[in-house]
Amino acid sequence: MDFEITRDVRNELLNRRELTFTLTFDGPTPSRKSIQEKLAAMLNMSENLVVLDLDRTRFGKMELTGRARIYDDEESRNSTERDYLLKRGEPKAESEA
Repeated sequence: MDFEITRDVRNELLNRRELTFTLTFDGPTPSRKSIQEKLAAMLNMSENLVVLDLDRTRFGKMELTGRARIYDDEESRNSTERDYLLKRGEPKAESEA
């Protein structure tokens, strides 16, 4: 899994960095969680400060383009992002059978 950051802009008003990236991978499309972990490790940031917007892959290509927003702190992340975006990629709670 190789990242290429194509755009990196600092948004001071919202206390975040806005990245556009291209991800090249082998095999099946990686999960949102694994992309988030890899990006956070690459940038030396906490995983919970990274919010992803992924575009679709093209048929037959092992390439994915996406956008990431990396916040300075959780308070600014929670005040800016919508709840359903924050819940994406989290493991679902097991229901009682």
